[in-house]
Amino acid sequence: MRCPYCSAADSKVIDSRPTEDGRAIRRRRECIQCGKRFTTYEKVEEMLFMVVKRDGSRESFDRNKILNGIIRACQKRPVSMEQMEAIVDDIERSLNNNMEKEVSSSVIGEEVMNHLKDLDEVAYVRFASVYRQFKDVSTFIAEIEKLLGSDSAGKKKLKKLAEAEK
Repeated sequence: MRCPYCSAADSKVIDSRPTEDGRAIRRRRECIQCGKRFTTYEKVEEMLFMVVKRDGSRESFDRNKILNGIIRACQKRPVSMEQMEAIVDDIERSLNNNMEKEVSSSVIGEEVMNHLKDLDEVAYVRFASVYRQFKDVSTFIAEIEKLLGSDSAGKKKLKKLAEAEK
């Protein structure tokens, strides 16, 4: 590892410990030539994969796009940033474990919706309305009824959801 101060090639590791989430190792180093200390991080290189969009175009996977969509869906909802990041971490881990080089955007969208359905129903409906591109109110209502069921308890829940949106 080159020293960021004098560009010397030799340095020694003084301290090494895992980061908070355990996905990387933090190393404290000292330059042998100038004696200054600096920190480096070592983490597993994850397999990069491409996302195949609805129109057939491909782009590199970007976890920030997923996180931004979840943040918008959870706006003004009692969902913490840690919970939202945990969803993205779980989805990213799941996609990396599949070992596929290309993943359909629809697979990612369904994963997000499955997580949001368990976390917050209002956020789920918000995300689904954008993701599924509801054409009219009837498709929106059909999605909500599918979420809640058609029994009387579901109708009470629907009323509660409508009040939560106000």
